[in-house]
Amino acid sequence: MGKRSRQRQKNQTAGRDSRDNAGWGAGYADIVKENKLFEHYYKEQGLVPDGEFEQFMEALREPLPATIRITGYKSHAKEILHCLKEKYFKDIQELEIDGQKIEAPQALSWYPDEQAWHTNMSRKIIRKSPLLEKFHQFLVSETESGNISRQEAVSMIPPLLLKIEPHHKILDMCAAPGSKTAQLIEMLHSDMDVPFPEGFVIANDVDNKRCYLLVHQAKRLNSPCIMVVNHDASCIPTLQIDSDGKKDILFYDRILCDVPCSGDGTMRKNIDVWKKWTTSNSLHLHGLQLRIAVRGVEQLAVGGRMVYSTCSLNPIEDEAVIAALLEKSEGALELADCSADLPGLKWMPGVTSWKLMTKEGQWFSDWSEVPSSRHTQIRPTMFPPKDPEKLASMHLERCMRILPHHQNTGGFFVAVLEKKSLMPWNKRYPKGNGAEFPHLGTTSFSVFFVCVPPPLKKMRLFGYKEDPFVFLTEDDPVFTTIQSFYDLSPGFPKLNVLTRTHEGKKRHLYMVSKELRNVLLNNSERMKVINTGVKVWSRNSDGEEFGCAFRLAQEGIYTLQPYIRSRIIRVSVEDIKVLLTQENPFLSKLEDDAHAQAKKLGMGSIVLKYIPNPNNPAEPQCPIQLCGWRGKTSIRAFVPRNERFHYLRMLGVEVFRDKQGLGQKRRDGDKEGKEEVADEVEKEEEGAAENEEDLDLENANENGSSEPKTDSGNQGTSS
Repeated sequence: MGKRSRQRQKNQTAGRDSRDNAGWGAGYADIVKENKLFEHYYKEQGLVPDGEFEQFMEALREPLPATIRITGYKSHAKEILHCLKEKYFKDIQELEIDGQKIEAPQALSWYPDEQAWHTNMSRKIIRKSPLLEKFHQFLVSETESGNISRQEAVSMIPPLLLKIEPHHKILDMCAAPGSKTAQLIEMLHSDMDVPFPEGFVIANDVDNKRCYLLVHQAKRLNSPCIMVVNHDASCIPTLQIDSDGKKDILFYDRILCDVPCSGDGTMRKNIDVWKKWTTSNSLHLHGLQLRIAVRGVEQLAVGGRMVYSTCSLNPIEDEAVIAALLEKSEGALELADCSADLPGLKWMPGVTSWKLMTKEGQWFSDWSEVPSSRHTQIRPTMFPPKDPEKLASMHLERCMRILPHHQNTGGFFVAVLEKKSLMPWNKRYPKGNGAEFPHLGTTSFSVFFVCVPPPLKKMRLFGYKEDPFVFLTEDDPVFTTIQSFYDLSPGFPKLNVLTRTHEGKKRHLYMVSKELRNVLLNNSERMKVINTGVKVWSRNSDGEEFGCAFRLAQEGIYTLQPYIRSRIIRVSVEDIKVLLTQENPFLSKLEDDAHAQAKKLGMGSIVLKYIPNPNNPAEPQCPIQLCGWRGKTSIRAFVPRNERFHYLRMLGVEVFRDKQGLGQKRRDGDKEGKEEVADEVEKEEEGAAENEEDLDLENANENGSSEPKTDSGNQGTSS
């Protein structure tokens, strides 16, 4: 792929960003929402039902509704939903702001289990209105904690249509900024009792800087089953895995192919599109989109499913790509019928005829009409197939186009492809010589837009140089004290533990699933890994005097805790309130049961574990696990600020900071609780850290707790 094409792919991601990264920032300055060429083009294409075109255009001129999605895999999802419905939504529904009556938020009818909601409030109103300040703080805080994603409604569709199972190997080809990647991770972890699902997500993006945005999104979910890589999606390398001592090619069960596009479905939010839109955008992108889609289906397992999606309404980027893919597949691919998969979602079937228009307004209905001077810009694959029988067999009507005026959303296109056999150009190579991917042997090949890197050639790395990923051996000395201090169970997968340095002291220890370990160990020369693993331990500079040089990290506690058999204190709801609202409470502040357990433990890192009581529905009905530190006479929780606020909300404690930075939290009917929480928030506002690494770990406090010092180092697994 040439430099110009690579740059175009980077530059044409505005649409995907715009719908994925549905933040709540201020809107654009007033832009005239008119584009006569756009209107003329889409009237001629006939994509909008008769009599609805004016509604279609009016919807595009309206601000996009705010939408949120509750993180589905966390066992806390139901508690978050309860908090939203019983507290924040009730406070909102009677409001009137700037003459506009605020309607009660509504669940998206087609999203399962009421996990996604939309409201008629614009993002600007949510951010700027003093009456909605609490709601805005709630959204920001819970988003940072990974419990809510602020994501445009149509962006939520592709992961649902993939039908993810926990054992699936998944590739997200153009993943940044990562909202859909987060959905894929959630689906892998649908059973929270399984810390290491067999499946994994490899999330890729061509732009090195955008990969770090992707890392930020993925890290909120604290999964050991996600890897972020940095490659051109149109020639993303084929990976190998070890299978029973032999090298096998890694084929993916599910692939999300959400390609760079012109983004004209995002006009309601990405208002620049109104003045920048031209037909040449689609003509320039079609080839890249097709190359990425081809590369995807090559790496798809037979029997697997790939979702192709864009936030463009243009058939050149949509049906034309799908038709070209189906035609070249010679029956290896089929469009799946998803009409019953998302009941409640309104969509238009894909079209079987369309025309091309140049930016000067010249129309072409067939390749034969295109003058040779235009052949570099306009390609045969941009036109519908001529053969009526072949066209009918493609079932392009199974594609789904979402129009903005039907359900007050952005515009979107999605198609689901199922792979029935190997791609025809792969079948032609003899077995034993890299049958599906000959470039794993001695030869490279390039056919039908396929871009393949030479075998094991040293990669040219762009962007930041990453630290290495170094797996520990089972007899690594660090395990000696960790094993005894935390009494790790025999089933603890030591081989899944890695660090980011070859030399010197190991600052942080991370864990990945055994399947991702397999991928990492067998492909170090083939791929550029930006980030993988969830942090489970961090070194204490003076921790050895407490029996172990490594303390537990909150990010990895839900992954690690099933293997820990000591250093656990069972706590009650009231204990958690004390631990999260007081900086270093004396052990005596705990209730009798927890107090007695704490007294039996020596100083050092601990797990604070709450197990729900089904006989008391007034209390949270989900398990809570917090990292803490048992001092000489006190105890504290090491929990990042936003997570601390999250747990307090779940326990019925209101968390709010006014715009002057003065702390205001309230626990109903508890004056002492009000004062404690207010004091704590003021401390946070005065500069207390947003993550556990930045908490004041250096000095013993007045309660006499000797607390751990942590070595400075990389936060998370990305450099």
